[in-house]
Amino acid sequence: MSDARSQLAVLGSPISHSKSPAIQRAAYAVLGLDWQYEAIEITGETLGEFVASRDGTWRGLSLTMPLKRDVLPLLAWRDAVVDLVGGANTVLFTDDGLRGFNTDVYGVERSFREAGVPALESVHVIGAGATAASVLAGVARLGATAVTVSARTPSKAEPLVALGEALGVSVAVLPWGATVSAADAVVSTLPGGEYGLEFPEAVRAASVLFDVAYDPWPSALAIQWADAGGTVIPGIELLLNQAVGQVRIFVAGDPDLPLSNEDAVVAAMRASVWEY
Repeated sequence: MSDARSQLAVLGSPISHSKSPAIQRAAYAVLGLDWQYEAIEITGETLGEFVASRDGTWRGLSLTMPLKRDVLPLLAWRDAVVDLVGGANTVLFTDDGLRGFNTDVYGVERSFREAGVPALESVHVIGAGATAASVLAGVARLGATAVTVSARTPSKAEPLVALGEALGVSVAVLPWGATVSAADAVVSTLPGGEYGLEFPEAVRAASVLFDVAYDPWPSALAIQWADAGGTVIPGIELLLNQAVGQVRIFVAGDPDLPLSNEDAVVAAMRASVWEY
């Protein structure tokens, strides 16, 4: 890939609030790379035109929903994780076309491990969208074998049941509002707020909460967990850790290849956004 490729961006709508530019720019500063990374307002309707109009100075893209799915027909190649969860959050421009990757699954796994949670057996997931699919794949990497899902529309969780079968994970869908029993972890994949779900104090005290929302923070759920003395993993950790995978891709084309001086790179990325 040509070194002339120095343009990158995060795409979405809305996107002005994104912390990705700060995170990515911090990484490239440590790596000594004179690359530009910006946030650009793009919808699914304009994604194809935007991608087709990029010239040879473009290196990569970060994508928010629903672009993670909208981009799939545009890819010349995709990694196995993209096919598994049905979405690509990272695009690499190459002379042979667009290559699609998913670093959200890696981000989920790494966030738990860095919080001192190296293994899980049972997990409760709030929400049934694309992020929930990445969460399911991520907790499966940590050994989870039983996942329950709270979905406002239970039929929307059917793909998660099928994904669970592929991963060797038993997935049960609960009616919205049903009381959640004990689980090693509770993962919310929805924007912060009150969901009308009951989490007994015993659950909040014993289960790790991973709330992928990060703005505003702390979320309503995080406050409830803290009040019960429970452990909380902030959503900013997912944003940071999936970005580490993206930077690896943009630098070397491989999400599994650690960066040169990666500890310092990650520290700079975290310092760029950590406000809690």
